Amino acid sequence: MLKKMRKMLKNERGLTLVELLAVIVILGIIAAIAVPSIGGIINKSKDDAKVAEALQIIDAARLAHAEDPDQTKWTHDGEAEVSAALSGYVSKVKDKGYTVTFTDGKFSISGHEVSPTTAISEDDLADEVDN
Repeated sequence: MLKKMRKMLKNERGLTLVELLAVIVILGIIAAIAVPSIGGIINKSKDDAKVAEALQIIDAARLAHAEDPDQTKWTHDGEAEVSAALSGYVSKVKDKGYTVTFTDGKFSISGHEVSPTTAISEDDLADEVDN
């Protein structure tokens, strides 16, 4: 019995070159599939952060409008701090140039990273969050 054990231990070897190459190929295939997926997730999270920021700005404008119903437009031109009417309600906003307007009972934002060229309403932003 002891002889058989010694003989089995002598025959123990490491991985062959073919087995090692097979493992490397499998890891390469997994990496080729995973890397683009991760890139897509990162881009989607950045887009979602822009939408969340736009909604935060609109919510700040809604609070400012509740305080002063005569005001219907808030602008941040990028030069100064956030407009005085919104400064108490919004903080740490990265985008430095946007305009929020209140017309026909709806708030919309323009000039923001979410929609730099056209105004986008809060309903459209909420739809983007749902998708």
